[in-house]
Formats: sequence, structure tokens, C-alpha cells
Amino acid sequence: MLKTKLLVVALGAAFAFPVMAEDAPASDFTPSSNVSLVSDYLYRGISQTGTKPAIQGGFDLAHSSGLYVGVWGSSISTLGDVGIPNSGTEIDTYGGYKMPIGDLGLDVGFLRYNYPGKYAAGATTADTNELYAAVSYSIVTAKLSYSLGDTFGVAKAGGTIYPEVNASYTLADQGVVLGGHVGTQIFAGANKGSGDASLSYLDFKVSASKDFSGYVAGLAISGTNAKPVYTVQGNKLGKTTAVLSLSRAF
Repeated sequence: MLKTKLLVVALGAAFAFPVMAEDAPASDFTPSSNVSLVSDYLYRGISQTGTKPAIQGGFDLAHSSGLYVGVWGSSISTLGDVGIPNSGTEIDTYGGYKMPIGDLGLDVGFLRYNYPGKYAAGATTADTNELYAAVSYSIVTAKLSYSLGDTFGVAKAGGTIYPEVNASYTLADQGVVLGGHVGTQIFAGANKGSGDASLSYLDFKVSASKDFSGYVAGLAISGTNAKPVYTVQGNKLGKTTAVLSLSRAF
């Protein structure tokens, strides 16, 4: 009888721990991080690395209320290619709010692009501030980004916009995620250029990715109708190109 009682107590103790763990309150904050290697860092269809590889990574912190903040960085070479020394890094900081509205998802926020480097006196830095708003339904997301002032080195370009539509569809049987994108960078202000010097352009992308035990391999085909002004040192930064990527989230 004593052995039976001891067995009952031991079993009760053993099953009590999982119950206590399940009853523990979950944190309202969810951290996440990521790191990637890409064969070419394209942003809105334009190479930021002179069509060369880049290493990238970021950290996000989301709250159960829908609020989130994050930081993301990448190696770049574009600014160095046009004569701005010590400018081999892009560091983005952002924050926003996500919420569901019926079958829709809403995402609004602020994004700051930071490009550290030594600029000539009086030069316009590439640092840029944008507001954004996105609405998603099913597999489609429509987004609008709005620049608040100087935009990627273009002075007095407040009001520059980037409307875009993105789609993502998962082939469940193969575990492959297919993506599609089209966007238009529309510069505003007196420095937007015209003809072959026009800074505005359209870009597109189709992509496929697959998760291999936590490592996501991807292939994307991207292109633009960017004007010759986006040719630097004989390198067409907006040409149609294929990009390979390998990423991991933590």
C-alpha cells in the first residue's frame, strides 16, 4: 500500500510540472532575428552593391497589441561607387502597428534609411525618412511609401512615392513559396529629372523559395525600366537579373 501511495504521488508530481508550465503567462513581446546572404542586394529593383553579393541581417520586437519595432542592415557599395567614402553599410530602423480589420490586414509605420559615410560639405546625404501604409487580403498586399524630404540623395524630393503590389502563394505539397511584385518609384520635386535623366521608374519581380530545415533558399528574377541615370561606372544597376539568396530566421 505504501508503494502504491508513493507511486501515485510521484505520478502526480510528474504531471504537475507540465500543467504549471502551460499555466505560465505568455510574454506580450515576441523577438525575432534573421540573417541572409544574397548574390545581389536589389532595393526596388536597383542594385545597391554594384551587382555584387551582400550580407544582411535584422532584429524585430513585436508586441501582442500589434506594435512593433526593428532594425535591419546590409552591406552596400553604391555610395562608394559614386565617390562617398566609408559608406559600405545601410542601417534601417523602423516601427509601426499591425491590426486585422475583418478579412483585411492593416500595417502602418515609419522607416528611416541610414547611410553612414563621409559626405562633402553641402552634399545631400542618402538618409531618407518614409511613412508607409499597407493593406493585405488573402495572398495580395498593396502598399504605399511616402518620402518626407530628401530621398536617397535627391534633395528636396519630399512627396516622392512608391506604390507597390505584392503577392505570395504557397504550394503546400512542395513546400515552395511563390512571389510576385510590381512597383513604381515616382520622384517628386525639381530634381526628379526627365528623359534619360529621369529618376522615376517601374520595377517587377517574380520569386520562389523553399525551407530546408530552417534554411530558406530563394531565387528571384527582377527587372526595371530605369533610365541611363542609373548606370554607374558602366554598370546598369536596374537591369534584369537573377538573385540567389540563403536566409535563416531565429
